[in-house]
Amino acid sequence: MFAKRLMQLFILSAAGLAVMLIVTNTEEQAKGTHTDTFAIIDFLQGSDAQDFARVTGAREFRFPADHGSHDAYRSEWWYFTGNNEDAFGRQFGYQLTFFRFSPTAQTESGQSRWRSNQFYMAHFAVTDVEEKRFYTFERFSRAAVGLAGANSDGLHIWLDDWSATAESGIGFPLRIQATEGQIAIELTLQQGKPVVLHGDNGVSIKNSEPGNASYYYSYTRMPTEGTISIDGNTYKVTGNSWMDREWSSSALGRDQIGWDWFALQLSNNHELMFYRFRRIDDVPDRFSYGALILPDGQVRTLSYDMVELDVKRHWLSQRSRVTYPAEWRLRVPAYGLDLHVRPVVTDQEFSLSFRYWEGAVDVQGTHDGNDIVGRGYVELTGYGEK
Repeated sequence: MFAKRLMQLFILSAAGLAVMLIVTNTEEQAKGTHTDTFAIIDFLQGSDAQDFARVTGAREFRFPADHGSHDAYRSEWWYFTGNNEDAFGRQFGYQLTFFRFSPTAQTESGQSRWRSNQFYMAHFAVTDVEEKRFYTFERFSRAAVGLAGANSDGLHIWLDDWSATAESGIGFPLRIQATEGQIAIELTLQQGKPVVLHGDNGVSIKNSEPGNASYYYSYTRMPTEGTISIDGNTYKVTGNSWMDREWSSSALGRDQIGWDWFALQLSNNHELMFYRFRRIDDVPDRFSYGALILPDGQVRTLSYDMVELDVKRHWLSQRSRVTYPAEWRLRVPAYGLDLHVRPVVTDQEFSLSFRYWEGAVDVQGTHDGNDIVGRGYVELTGYGEK
């Protein structure tokens, strides 16, 4: 979801990149120092994508080929998030996200190995729940001379030594890894439940403008094991991950200023995904969407008016001076869900080149009157930009 708002800005800035740029912000986040970031909303809305392929109807998804790149579209992203813990119950959240963008639909001509119309960005984060620490990093690169890229026939995407790769070369399991200084993850993800095609058989419509849609699918409960390293200490962990995949050439509408996205894994083997678009006029956006995934993998689609989302608490970032929601009650009356969602660490704000909040959350509540708990991730974009 997040990539739609940073896409055009990234294209404008990345067009001049010839070498990889690494930006880190861990020390500033720990100290609460203000860091200048881009307000993303101004750069996506209304951008021209007429020369790119557009999402105008259903397609036949082919796996594992569709885990690979789709360079005819202007942008796509591979999103990995998860909650894991070691044998002593120490909990960690992680995020590793790759974005591909193209400023032009035409392939650049010439013999130089630096020539490429594809650019990549990656975000890497680890949440240490026990220490209440949140570590974030980002990288940018042109897709040239092997610095970054993605296969077109299966999952292998990389930006320098950050990567996500199908171990068999085609399907599952997946191996994801990233290292920045004293922070590292090396995790193996199994498929778990079947793929979930969001929207109308994988077509996720964002607003009423023709072609403003994406192809969107998820793997919602991926058994995970591996290691997380922080400051010289390595923890052997197990847990669950979530994989989101989208590609498109679309823009959000002028009246859409951001979204709240929830990806929750519940203890009764259900998962809930919901994103609520926020509008400048505060009117509920009918293009908001959700999905409830049952234990056997069946999917129940949730329209925008089936989900009740109430903010119970707010948090003011001392770094950006932006106020974010920080606790929610999420209800789906039609399916008997009543959930209380809280961040495991309040300050999980990305304040690198782009500003947004995304982090690990805990869940408590009931399903059809039975107590349940859960874990997941929440993403908040567009705050402070209205």
